[in-house]
Amino acid sequence: MRGKCLCETVEFEILGATPKLYQCHCSLCRKQGGSTSNTATIVPLKNFRWLSGQERISSFVKPTGFRSDFCSTCGSTVPNPLRTTPYYWVPSGMLDGSEKLEIAVHLYVGSKASWDTAELSGTQYETMPDWRTFIGALKGDV
Repeated sequence: MRGKCLCETVEFEILGATPKLYQCHCSLCRKQGGSTSNTATIVPLKNFRWLSGQERISSFVKPTGFRSDFCSTCGSTVPNPLRTTPYYWVPSGMLDGSEKLEIAVHLYVGSKASWDTAELSGTQYETMPDWRTFIGALKGDV
């Protein structure tokens, strides 16, 4: 599965099984994506490969560690290493292809915007579960 930014400068590839997605409804993710939530997946480092454009990536990191990487040409949010874990965070809007993707997990549903009235399917967490539980839910181990 491949993905690229809006101007097609930054490109990457995900190897292996089709990943399941999650949506985070916290205020930081809403601001980052400009919508009700941020839809993304978590991919092991060994299954992620940059194809082009890494030199065009800029980063913004809050003191809390929240990180947003983006293409310095078009502004698209792009994948980034997930703190000190052996994973990459990948925004799903960058993914190309016809694979059927499933939203399996919803995070921070207790922080949903008051105007976010969509019905949610999948496993829902009021905040962020522990890491092992979260990764297990994405893999379907719940």
